[in-house]
Amino acid sequence: MENETKTQKNGVALMVVAIIAMVMLLCAVVYLYLDGKNKDQEIEDMTQLFEIEKEEMENEYSGFATQYDEMKIHISNDSLIRQLDREKQRTQQLLEELRQTKATNAAEIKRLKKELATVREVMRSYVRQIDSLDQVNKQLARENTRVRQQYQEQTKVVEKLTVDKQKAEEKVALASQLDAAAITISARNKRGKEERKVKNVTQFAVNFTIVKNITVQTGEKTVYLRITKPDGEPLVKDPSNTFRYENVPLEYSAKKYIEYDGEQQEVTMYWDVEEYLSSGTYNAYLFVDGVMIGEQSITLN
Repeated sequence: MENETKTQKNGVALMVVAIIAMVMLLCAVVYLYLDGKNKDQEIEDMTQLFEIEKEEMENEYSGFATQYDEMKIHISNDSLIRQLDREKQRTQQLLEELRQTKATNAAEIKRLKKELATVREVMRSYVRQIDSLDQVNKQLARENTRVRQQYQEQTKVVEKLTVDKQKAEEKVALASQLDAAAITISARNKRGKEERKVKNVTQFAVNFTIVKNITVQTGEKTVYLRITKPDGEPLVKDPSNTFRYENVPLEYSAKKYIEYDGEQQEVTMYWDVEEYLSSGTYNAYLFVDGVMIGEQSITLN
């Protein structure tokens, strides 16, 4: 009896140990299952983070490539443009490498992230450089504007001086020219009397006074008389009788040589009528040294 009881106790003890072992085994299995699931979740979470980071890096690389194109628009330095082109190509190459890299490749993502930091710093250096060039260009533009304004002001001064000089020269030229005063033109008949009827006119007489002028060079002077008919045609004996006026040859009706000594001098010039005259206004013009010194007119019936 005692042995049987002892045997029963031993069986119960073994059963308890077996149950405890099974419970522990079950706990271990559950723990391993849950631990594995947590690790899978962590891996999935990390992969999602890498995907997001990879996408952000791609956007930044792409943005830098675009920025290089925009920066070239505002500069004209060929050497700097070539440098920007090289950096753009390098950025595009890194972008392509990133696109071909899987999000699970942590080592490659890390490398490209370091490269991105370098690209970012290079971009900043070019931004600073271009900004500095822009400031220099603005300063040069301001300086050019200032110099241009000074040049324009100086040009105006020179132009004014030139005009003043020309006016002074013109005054000197005018002062050194002969001038005729008290000009009269009369028509005469065959008896030498003044005549107003055109059919009776046989001669024109032009009287004038050469004004005193001590600035004019003295010596022999040639006075040209040009008489024009009512239709504007000159009265001439020979079409080859011409003189120069404002670089144009003009026909003259008569000419006279005078010896000018700087003093006032009375002069009379004549034109003998040998052609048909029509009624109207006749104009007489006087020229000396290529300058018109006076004019007068008469109207005949």
